[in-house]
Amino acid sequence: MDGQGVYTRTEPYRQPKLYAKCHFDNSGPDRTIIIYVLSEVKVVGGSRCSGRLEILHDQTWMSVCDAVFDQQDAEVVCRELDCGAPVQVLGAAAFEKRDTQMWTQEIQCRGNESQIHLCPTSPSHKHSCSHDNDVGLVCAGTVCVDCVRLVGGSRCSGRLEILHDQTWMSVCDAVFDQQDAEVVCRELDCGAPVQVLGAAAFDKEDTQMWTQEIQCRGNESQIHLCPTSLPHKYNCSHDNDVGLVCADRVNVRLVGGHSRCAGRVEVLHRGQWRTVCDAAWDMTEAAVVCRELDCGEPVDAVGGAYFGPGSGQIWTNRILCTGSKTTLKNCGSVLLIDYDCNHDTDAGVICSGELF
Repeated sequence: MDGQGVYTRTEPYRQPKLYAKCHFDNSGPDRTIIIYVLSEVKVVGGSRCSGRLEILHDQTWMSVCDAVFDQQDAEVVCRELDCGAPVQVLGAAAFEKRDTQMWTQEIQCRGNESQIHLCPTSPSHKHSCSHDNDVGLVCAGTVCVDCVRLVGGSRCSGRLEILHDQTWMSVCDAVFDQQDAEVVCRELDCGAPVQVLGAAAFDKEDTQMWTQEIQCRGNESQIHLCPTSLPHKYNCSHDNDVGLVCADRVNVRLVGGHSRCAGRVEVLHRGQWRTVCDAAWDMTEAAVVCRELDCGEPVDAVGGAYFGPGSGQIWTNRILCTGSKTTLKNCGSVLLIDYDCNHDTDAGVICSGELF
């Protein structure tokens, strides 16, 4: 309330995500409530949680200049979209350009605001912005676990399928290229791509078809983080199912022992080696590791960083193997809730092969 009796408040509407500025006007004979709908925010050209950033201002969607947007602003947008934390802020029109007006006011979020339009702004005079500077955003809510697979070959080769809206879909060979293959092979921990195969090289299956053009740069960690655009020129059927052959590689290793068959267990996940938490780690899991490394039978399954603590990330799910599994990655897992996993709890294995 100011000295003239005018009360101004900014608050969110939940459905849809529009924001309104309200005030009471006492200047006339009757008190009037005036509501101005100000804005909305969205990401376009990727997924629900990734894409080119656009802001609705005065009933016009506007792209945002990458020079006026930073990590703190990204925190707010991802939160506003219910998409978790920001993973990456991308400039230089990473998600394709669009013929919209440009938002060039500098956004000055602290990072704890609930909506981008609650952040202060200031006029930007020093930046020359065009659609070559459209800012893009990837939020963590985009991350999809086990949402891509290769079928009909081996773990690292087969017909490509993508999980979309809880449905597995084959991919049209016309919308998939070598850069997309780099991302899929990396996501599956299968090394580099060896060959991209069209014309249903791995047999056809009666699934829905993914026909959006995938536009990976090649450095993304997941295919779902790549921009997509709707193709208009392809007539795709299951005769066009794309297949992929990746190089494959060892996904488990033993570190810190006296031979390659004894040591701290580390697994390769999305390009990074991780130690394994020793919660419920026993001889069943050890048998699978020894088998995968061609190291004979398990002698002991050890915990408590027996081979010294590792570094970096930790695989914190409890691994649930049966003795018949051939690789640790094929074992099931459940989320650990009441167990403190740290590098003092790194698991290890001693196998019978090459003990010394």
